[in-house]
Amino acid sequence: MKIIHTIIATAFGAGFSPFAPGTAGAIVACGILWLIEKLELFTTYSISYLLLILVCTGLGVVSTNYLEKHWGKDPSKVVMDEVIGMWIAMAFIPFSYLNILLAFILFRFFDIAKPLGIRKLEKLPGGIGVMADDVLAGVYANIVLQVIIIFI
Repeated sequence: MKIIHTIIATAFGAGFSPFAPGTAGAIVACGILWLIEKLELFTTYSISYLLLILVCTGLGVVSTNYLEKHWGKDPSKVVMDEVIGMWIAMAFIPFSYLNILLAFILFRFFDIAKPLGIRKLEKLPGGIGVMADDVLAGVYANIVLQVIIIFI
C-alpha cells in the first residue's frame, strides 16, 4: 500500500527530485496537460477535467495523510499538491504552450510567496493543509491568467 501512496503523492517520483521538488511536480503537471491535449482526451473546459482535479485532490489528501506517518508533517517529497495547483491554474484556460508557461510562472509565484491567505491554509491538519494552500495558489494564478487573456 505504501508504494501506491508514494507514487500518487510524489507524482510518479517527481517529489524525489534533489532540486526543487515542488517545481518538478508542477512540471509533471504540465507534461500531463500536454498529454491530455495531444491525446485529445478532454479539454480544460470539461467536466472530465474538473473531475480529474477532484479525484486527484482526494487521492492526494489520503496519500499525504498516510505518508505523513512515515515522512513527517508536510514532507517536501509530496508534490501532488503542486500538480493539482497547476491544473487549477489551467482550468477554463485555452490550451497553448504560452498559457501553460504563464500558468506555471504564476502558480509557482503564488505557491512560493504565499500571499493573500495562502500561508494560513498550510496550518490545516494533515493532507488537507498540504493540498489547500496549493489549491488557492492555483485559483489565484488562474484569476490572474484569465485577466491577462482578457486584456491581451
